[in-house]
Amino acid sequence: MKIRVFVILLAIATLVACARVPISGRKQVNLLPESQMIAMSFQQYGQFLSESNVVTDTDRQAQMVAGIGAKIAVAVETYLKDIGQSKRVEGFEWEFKLVDDPTVNAWCMPGGKVVVYSGIIPVCKDEAGLAVVMGHEIAHAIARHGNERMSQQLIIQAGGTTLAVLLSEKPQVAQDIFLTSYGVGSTLGSLAFSRDHETEADKMGLVFMAMAGYDPRQAPLFWERMAAGGGQAPPEFMSTHPSHETRVNDLNDYMSEALKYYKP
Repeated sequence: MKIRVFVILLAIATLVACARVPISGRKQVNLLPESQMIAMSFQQYGQFLSESNVVTDTDRQAQMVAGIGAKIAVAVETYLKDIGQSKRVEGFEWEFKLVDDPTVNAWCMPGGKVVVYSGIIPVCKDEAGLAVVMGHEIAHAIARHGNERMSQQLIIQAGGTTLAVLLSEKPQVAQDIFLTSYGVGSTLGSLAFSRDHETEADKMGLVFMAMAGYDPRQAPLFWERMAAGGGQAPPEFMSTHPSHETRVNDLNDYMSEALKYYKP
């Protein structure tokens, strides 16, 4: 019965709530109110920081994270305003934190809550490399990939129940689905997002970093470094993510478009 109700809701949403992702133009349907996703985000983000070793704002690397994030945020908001999609960042309260953790990871929750793990800094190598990572993660939030992913997981793991019911009856399950949907606590390249989402975030991130004044040609170099130090990756057909080689090739194919936005 729950699944039937959810399918009906999905059909209605497909008819009335279809939107287009900026830059890619892909049509998407998100079943969950973004305001609710942002509210959950702020709660989970606060909890994460309270349980993590957050690097002080006086630290040079923490300042670098905050500085790059602020530039990308301004670029993103300006771009969205220009194309009439400012609602994509409605309710956002941007924040950029570095945590002392050897995991090679970074993520961005709805509402602009961005966390970079210290373990990825050596792979980034410099500001441009870090802009690749942060642009990519911010792109996931702007594209609302987590909302899509969580909508799917509510069907798969929660039998099609609504988020409100799940929060009331099984809050831990709701929290776990939320964190999984945004890649919190897992490595960069986890199964949090589909291959299409990753490719879309790669292209959007490329444009966002270029708008912020960072050379997008550094993106393929970053992923080459990831491939060199990331160990044995599973065959592409077994993963929801593109292989490093495919990723680099796709980025290079899109580079001429991204460079249109690059004004150093």
